Amino acid sequence: MQNEQTRPAARRPRAARPTPRQLAVLLAVAALAFLLAVLSLRGGYSQMEEQTYPEKYGEYVEYYAGKYALDPLILYAVIRTESGFDPNAQSGVDARGLMQITEETFEWIKGRIAPDEPLVFADLYDPETNVRFGSYYFACCLDRYAGDLATAAAAYHSGWGTVDRLIEGGHSLDGETLVSFPYPQMKRYVEKVTGSYARYQQLYPAEETGTEDAGTAEEAGTEAAAPAVPSAA
Repeated sequence: MQNEQTRPAARRPRAARPTPRQLAVLLAVAALAFLLAVLSLRGGYSQMEEQTYPEKYGEYVEYYAGKYALDPLILYAVIRTESGFDPNAQSGVDARGLMQITEETFEWIKGRIAPDEPLVFADLYDPETNVRFGSYYFACCLDRYAGDLATAAAAYHSGWGTVDRLIEGGHSLDGETLVSFPYPQMKRYVEKVTGSYARYQQLYPAEETGTEDAGTAEEAGTEAAAPAVPSAA
């Protein structure tokens, strides 16, 4: 019997190595895909952030920011902090609406800007009325405290009388603004407003302040003592 000779296994052809030019193309495609993925993730994150920091009720915010010489982003930050953009919000002390205005504060503002209008406290559930009144009052706070956002926020929250006493009691370096906020609730509120405002500025850097054809709240008259009733936030 004749022994069969074992044939050697056929060798597979070696895969051709990519040329330097092909490698460069592959690397460029991979880099582009990575960049597109990063941009997509950033875009999605940015959209989520914009939902967390929205510009709701922009028609009213922009108009009354312009009327009272305010940066509209400040108003968005205050509304976000006060009510989370819920026009029907009502606090335990019966502060109402988007900017959480108490009845005493409502009556004070009404006497300044709408003395002859048939408005009642319940009208603060109307977004435009609430933004109108809240914008005026926050502008008054800024006028009174040298345009300092943190001090104005403290005054909006806790009342002018409280802030004035703190300024006189050693919590101010210039006699006009606060450098410390000794009450925990006040401090948290100020941090929320200033933090939200900073984030709004980052998310909406092209926003312009509403100062065109604007008068100040002081020009509308703010010498009378404002109510010291705090908001609910």
